[in-house]
Amino acid sequence: MSLYKEIVTKAVIGKGKKYFKNNYKITTSDQPTTILGCWVINHKFKGYKTGDKIGVDGSFDVNIWYSYENDSKTTVVNQKIEYNDLFNVKLKENADLSSETDIIVRTLKQPTCLGVNILENNQISFDIEKELGVEIVGETKVKIAIEEDEEPWEDIVDDDVDKEIDEVNENYI
Repeated sequence: MSLYKEIVTKAVIGKGKKYFKNNYKITTSDQPTTILGCWVINHKFKGYKTGDKIGVDGSFDVNIWYSYENDSKTTVVNQKIEYNDLFNVKLKENADLSSETDIIVRTLKQPTCLGVNILENNQISFDIEKELGVEIVGETKVKIAIEEDEEPWEDIVDDDVDKEIDEVNENYI
């Protein structure tokens, strides 16, 4: 006959991912002639609970290398971009977001520059894509079946213990 017990443990009670593609503009001190490169670095983020949604605050730096004055000079312009994204994470059955939960945010695709365009009036337009994953870890109950009957003990036979000593060397020491 089986009985059931409930174990309270922490587990993933909600999980989701979201893809983002955003366009940004940056103003330069000179009118760019050619874009030579674009780097996205220093991606930082933190997740938090806000009502029945999950928020992620983050930032990253964008460095754009360009030439100006008819490709005779080059420079790098950089901009720190901050973002606040909201996730509507679907919770698993009987999960409660109002209790004590931990929010784990992962970068599934690091912010990457997709394309850069030169605009008029010393401006550069660029597209950044990223994908973030969110896991909500909270308390949940697991029901398990237990057996009332204890398993029998097995006899352990140790062959070395029952061995007789045939001869003793008295001059051993």
